[in-house]
Order: sequence, then C-alpha cells, then structure tokens
Amino acid sequence: MHALSHLDVAAAVWFLIAWFGFNLIVDVSPLRNKTLSSVMDTYRREWMISMCQREVRIMDTAIMAGLQQGTAFFASTALLAIGGGFALLEATDRIVQIAGDLSIPVESSRTLWEIKVLGLMLIFAYSFFKFGWAYRLFNYASIVMGAVPEQGAAGDDKIREMALQASALNVLAGRHFNRGQRALFFAIGFLGWFAGPFVFASTTLAVLLVLLRRQFASRSRAALLSGQYPNLASPDKSGE
Repeated sequence: MHALSHLDVAAAVWFLIAWFGFNLIVDVSPLRNKTLSSVMDTYRREWMISMCQREVRIMDTAIMAGLQQGTAFFASTALLAIGGGFALLEATDRIVQIAGDLSIPVESSRTLWEIKVLGLMLIFAYSFFKFGWAYRLFNYASIVMGAVPEQGAAGDDKIREMALQASALNVLAGRHFNRGQRALFFAIGFLGWFAGPFVFASTTLAVLLVLLRRQFASRSRAALLSGQYPNLASPDKSGE
C-alpha cells in the first residue's frame, strides 16, 4: 500500500463516499420518493395491477422477457470486463512501457497500476452480482405473474394479493439492476484514476452530478410525472 500517495487515498475515499452516498440518497434517504427510480417503481406496481385485469397477458410476458434479456446483457458485459482486467494485469509491464514511450500520463509504478486495475475489476464484479441477482428476481417475478389467476378464477382480493407479490419482486429486481448500472457508471469515473488522483476526483464528481441530475431533474422524470396515474398524486409529490 506504500505505492498509494496521500492524494491517491483521498481520491479513492472521495470515490467511495460519492458512490455509496449516492446509493443512500436514492435508496434510503427521504429524498428517495422524489427520484426517477421511485417513479418507475410506482409504474411497475401499476403494471402488475393492470396485468391481473387482462385476459390475454402476452404483452406482459414480452415486456418481462425484454427486462430479463437486458439484464443478462449487462451481466455478460460485466464478466467480459472482468476478463479484460485480467488481461491488463498480465500485460502490466508492456502497457507501462508503451505509455512511457507515448508520453501518456500513466503511472510508471507496477504496483500502483495493479491496484487500480484490481479496483476496477472489483467494481465490475460487484455489478455482475447485482445484475445476476436482478436477472434471478425478474425470473421469480415472471413465475409469480404466471401464477396470478384470471378474472373469475379466484376472488379479487386473492388476485390483487398475488399481483402485488409480483410487483414487489419486480421492484426489487429493478433496484438491483439500477445498482449494477450505477456501478458501471462509477467505473467510468474510476478510469480517471489512471491519469492521476486529481483527474480521478474530477471524473468522480462529473459522474455524480450526471446521475443526480438524471434522478432529480431530468426530462425523463418530468415526462413520467406528467403522465402518472391520478391515484398516485401523493402529498410528498406536491409542487412537482
């Protein structure tokens, strides 16, 4: 760890604070009810309620299949990125030599380079686990969707209860998928570390600002709020 300077440590701590702090703001803090993710969670629940009222649910199964395919794509991408990290570790000396010949601002220390690559691989590994679990939860949600009785085959309370169970799994899967995507986004900020701690801190701040804007002040959030169902106008959304 002597290869890390005080600036490197400070930049790494700032990166962790930004990443996990953002997760806390979006998933745990009182502000979570005003995020784009929260709005989408509401639509996921309304989707399941509408699904249980349809006799033909081909559209619903097609949407769920699309969600699963997208999650599987990101999971496989994370695995490929981990493999690329191993390739970088094996070619450390060669990369440092080439970067020096081309005057590219890459650290000449082999140890520091390997620490950075390993850190990047850990982020990809975290995202893979999140995408893998999200894929599994979408699978569970699709099974529960298939078990929801048709109208008339069971009581309305039973149908609604099972639809809410499917929506709970759907919402949970979406949250894990979002966390996996955030890890990939912050991995872009982590790449700045290869150019030095100051660039690392700057790219981390840039990624954080972009994600905050998307969650709280994006056009997509405004579009979703403008089209919300009438029964979703809760008091905490007044003025939005």
